[in-house]
Amino acid sequence: MPRRTLQPFPSPSLVVMVGAAGSGKSSFCRRNFRPTQIVSTDACRAMLADDPADQRVSAPAFDLAHRVTDERLRRRRLTVFDATSVDARARRPLLQMAARHKLPAVAVVFDLPVEECVALDRKRPRRVGRNVIARQARRLQAALPRLRAEGFAAVHVVRSALEARRARVLFLPAAARDAEPPTLRDAGGRDPLGFADDGGPFDIVGDVHGCAAELVRLLRRLGYRRPSSRRAFRHPAGRRAVFVGDLVDRGPEVVRAARIVMRMVAEGSAHSVPGNHEETILRCLQNGSQEESAGTMKTIRQIDALPAAARRRFVAEFRSFVTALPPHLVLDRGRLAVAHAGIRPEYLGRDSPEGRRFAVHGQTTGELDRYGLPVRVNWAADYSGKPLVVYGHTPVSRPEWIGRTVNIDTGCVYGGKLTALRYPEMKLVSVKAGRAYYRPRRSLPGGIGLRAETRARPGAAGLSVTAPSPAAEGSIPFAQRRQSPVAPPRSQPALPSARRPVPADRTELSRE
Repeated sequence: MPRRTLQPFPSPSLVVMVGAAGSGKSSFCRRNFRPTQIVSTDACRAMLADDPADQRVSAPAFDLAHRVTDERLRRRRLTVFDATSVDARARRPLLQMAARHKLPAVAVVFDLPVEECVALDRKRPRRVGRNVIARQARRLQAALPRLRAEGFAAVHVVRSALEARRARVLFLPAAARDAEPPTLRDAGGRDPLGFADDGGPFDIVGDVHGCAAELVRLLRRLGYRRPSSRRAFRHPAGRRAVFVGDLVDRGPEVVRAARIVMRMVAEGSAHSVPGNHEETILRCLQNGSQEESAGTMKTIRQIDALPAAARRRFVAEFRSFVTALPPHLVLDRGRLAVAHAGIRPEYLGRDSPEGRRFAVHGQTTGELDRYGLPVRVNWAADYSGKPLVVYGHTPVSRPEWIGRTVNIDTGCVYGGKLTALRYPEMKLVSVKAGRAYYRPRRSLPGGIGLRAETRARPGAAGLSVTAPSPAAEGSIPFAQRRQSPVAPPRSQPALPSARRPVPADRTELSRE
């Protein structure tokens, strides 16, 4: 197994170890952190009772550990809290300390099989036994999907003893963070370069739009499996899925689709970037807007149909998930970039406001097309960057290769396909939609790909990278949209495409 480098940890920060007894947390701490940075509850028991296993002093030992942790955070020192922390009530005071001192909290989760933990436990001088380990493992499984929603800035999952031995931690010092533009922290986004050392292999999945059944079929076709519907999909060979955004909106099962992706990201088997529809849904949930498109209101109704407690939990998890996503991803040491709507070379690796808007919303001319929607710019025709850029946002009838870019949004929600690009193999795998779940006359009256016909060439006058207003996206009356004075006439031919044919060895389409 190659050495795995965990995403750079902010320093100072609070690092919380989470895992059953015997999973290797303390050994990991000793390999990656200085002894002075580790606050161990076992060490606190030893200080109080000369025995790290004396459970009679657990309460004062935790009190001591919390006091030391709080003082170190007050002094802005990197602090590692070494305990099982499998219960939310054990993590809650730690998160509150980090928030009080305005420092990020990072969870390192040891999700090892019970048998591996038991085997490691037998090698220790003090053993806790199989029953305790199995009980802690069950509580960990229940907590894992919710960790990010609890308030952790990042969650890293280690799944085997071998992976734990080979994993190494990188640190992002305070000086480097202070040098970042204030907009990076204010936006709440994560570093697009945070996974730059992750070389894959990857399966990059196009716009899901709430098509959960098709997503499950595609993941299974790609080789991903899950032990139950409440667990995350994982690939037995260690591949990771990468989602290009627009997980929700317009489709039949937006909550189920979002939960599938959120679990995979939380458990480390996937990465994701946000799409414009995620931002729209968050705005609606926050402001209660009733002026959005029919597809957006369809999503809101699905969320509102959840039982009250489940709705509150889903909204909190979804909000935490989306706001923690980087606007785009740079992977494989700069050879690959993933963004929802695309990315220009000058924005790669940066989280500037302009770059975020471009990555999430794309580029427009400020005009309306013949369907009354903003005219998008075919930015890929002018792309000159080195990384291969994989994106979606504009539905096309088949994956569209232009230079070193590929659009894999093949319009599943409109009755097309859900497509994934296997990297570095450069093979395409698709599953057909069960049916057309959403086909508004205003945007796709004749099928998939018509929206792409009206894209403007790069260099058109009046280009804009500002996020379109809700009115521009959905609340203009239909008659007004169809009669826009700047919309090209129906008889105008489509702009010639710069698409180049997909080589035969890059295509592996399913027949479903």
